[in-house]
Amino acid sequence: MLPFTYALRNLFRDPARLAQTVGGSALVVLLLIAAVALNQGMNQVLASSGSAENVILMGKGSEESIERSEVHLEAESAAATSVRGLEEQLGVSAVSGEIFYQAPLQTASGKVEQALLRGVLESALLVHESVRLLEGRFPQSGEVMVGHLAHRKLGVDASETAVGKFVMFEDARFEIVGVFEAPGTVLESEVWFDRNDLATVTQRDTLSSITLRLGDAEFDDVEVFTLQRNDLELAAIREDAYYDKLSVFYKPIQVMTWVTAGLVAAGAIFGGLNTLYAAFAARVKEMATLQSIGYTRWALFVSLIQESLLATLSGTLLAFVVAYFLLDGQTVPFSVGTFTLTLTPTVLGVGLIAGVLLGTVGTLPPAFRCLAPALPTALRSN
Repeated sequence: MLPFTYALRNLFRDPARLAQTVGGSALVVLLLIAAVALNQGMNQVLASSGSAENVILMGKGSEESIERSEVHLEAESAAATSVRGLEEQLGVSAVSGEIFYQAPLQTASGKVEQALLRGVLESALLVHESVRLLEGRFPQSGEVMVGHLAHRKLGVDASETAVGKFVMFEDARFEIVGVFEAPGTVLESEVWFDRNDLATVTQRDTLSSITLRLGDAEFDDVEVFTLQRNDLELAAIREDAYYDKLSVFYKPIQVMTWVTAGLVAAGAIFGGLNTLYAAFAARVKEMATLQSIGYTRWALFVSLIQESLLATLSGTLLAFVVAYFLLDGQTVPFSVGTFTLTLTPTVLGVGLIAGVLLGTVGTLPPAFRCLAPALPTALRSN
């Protein structure tokens, strides 16, 4: 076998080719890391947003979208009194009738951006147990409470959604009196209004949904209630199942992310192959000379793979560094909230595998072509 230092020295024989190989592999790995992190982040936030202990009551026929759902106001009290075994705190059943509304919201700086608004009463805290107040208090009339990532959804600085600031909705001014967190869920990007305020401003006399938290009750008990009260025209769905359906809805976007990354990566790979073909073609005589002094083609092939792996793994390391500073911890807004990009072991593992494959599989065609000519023919080549 050729010494490892031979592959290392050859790596720096052509700095331009080295830069192109390292840069191309870094681009491919970075794109794959970004695609995996985007898809993983979106899936995780949707999976974490729904609780298996919660059941959502929506208008029959509107199970695909809470925003389009309409539920009679009396259904809230009817569900609280009819479904036995719901979780209770201090004698209050964990039942929350809520209004969902997506509309433009104006911040104090004057910027207008789409936001997901939720009209709630204090009973919402009984069903959304992940919600914790970071500062301030629960909103009353004329006030709102914002998730600590709402500023990302609105495209403004965090100071614009701090306690004491205000937002404008439909020419009405609402003071921000609280900031809350709900780790890993879409709730962190929402703006919570007093339910009566949101109903008045949006001119609606119905709820969007009712969320119930199961204690000793079971999902079947809630379904029986919806069947017994046909007059209310309700449909029951587990909260985690609802967000699973949303995940399916966003699959085309995730596929497009992969397609885009794949197309750009393919361009970089083909460019790298051309570079390797040109570089190895110029070394046919060198390879033949090494064979003539006793080195086998297998030893030469391994040396070429080593040389290529050094370049692509350097590019992989460069991609990891860039991803750490540019991607890790970044929050990405989408229609129902925001999610955070995280360089998990899975994401890094995909990047590392991609780097290894680029340095091995991508080197096979030009390496075979370089070593294929018979020894006499190769020695006479220019």
